[in-house]
Amino acid sequence: MASPLQLTLAAGDYDSIAALKDGTVKPDGIELTIPTDMTAEVRHARMLRDRHFDIAELSMSNYMVAKDNGLPFIAIPVFLHRRFRHGFVFVNTSKGISRPTDLIGKKVGVGSYHATSNLWLRGILEHEFDLPHKQIHWFKQVEEKIPWQAPPGLKIEKLPRGKDIVDMLLAGELDAVIDPEVIPPVANKDPRVRRLFPNYRELEIDYFKRTGIFPIMHTTAIRQEIVDKHPWVPASLMKAFEQSKQLSYKRMENPRIVPLAWFRSFVEEQEEIFASDPWIYGLGAANRKNVETLMQYSHEQGLIGRKMALEEIFIDTTARPTSPAAVSLAGMTPANHST
Repeated sequence: MASPLQLTLAAGDYDSIAALKDGTVKPDGIELTIPTDMTAEVRHARMLRDRHFDIAELSMSNYMVAKDNGLPFIAIPVFLHRRFRHGFVFVNTSKGISRPTDLIGKKVGVGSYHATSNLWLRGILEHEFDLPHKQIHWFKQVEEKIPWQAPPGLKIEKLPRGKDIVDMLLAGELDAVIDPEVIPPVANKDPRVRRLFPNYRELEIDYFKRTGIFPIMHTTAIRQEIVDKHPWVPASLMKAFEQSKQLSYKRMENPRIVPLAWFRSFVEEQEEIFASDPWIYGLGAANRKNVETLMQYSHEQGLIGRKMALEEIFIDTTARPTSPAAVSLAGMTPANHST
């Protein structure tokens, strides 16, 4: 029997991949090493700039920019991270900002302009709340992971080294901040800042019910050379990710697994709202709409030069063998079954 293919998968430390990490689930023909001890920013940068991992959970926005620039990655439609975003716009309370259109002409800070969370929010603010992204003066804290030229008409500045967007928001140097996480002053109930949408949860539920979109943040990217050499790897991984996720759902049936008093009621509410798997993988209608919406925003905002067909950026794992043995039985080779 051939030795399993040794691959590294960098990802967040999620319950959905716990069975992969502890070896309960093993992809056919693959032995995974799964580092989960780095921040998303570090993981994304190491994958995009250095091809440091064989497989990585990767920012959906950055992945689309990478593909538009011809970088050698291909993704499987495994979306390990999703998050609704209405609750991540933070404003200085002294600025009189009560509605999205109050941000027209204002100074808004972001960490990375390309971050998927920020891309979603700019698109949602523009399409749902009539706030054009080019009518904001943007300030970004870090350089993008892939070199990028801002499109004409976009007002964006890189902050000097040592400047921090949250400190600037507190000091009133910025009017608002969009961030992937709840910023510390909001978590600590600092009166100088608040959410733009205090009722964000109701808005997010309404958004999902109207659009069917539970925003995808990250996809799962593989170095192209691995797929070219081992065409069975994507389908093997896809199958294993699904098995691991289903085991995590099984664990959730035990209400003692999470230290929340009403954990089971939250699970039941989620089931009522979504009526199916909220974390569904693959390229069914819901996920296609999700990714196509994000791609539309990326194109409108000048991050990518063209809209790409989803078949360009995702592997159809249903048409691929799931193991080395299946490749041998089918008489396939990398040469006649490459991406």
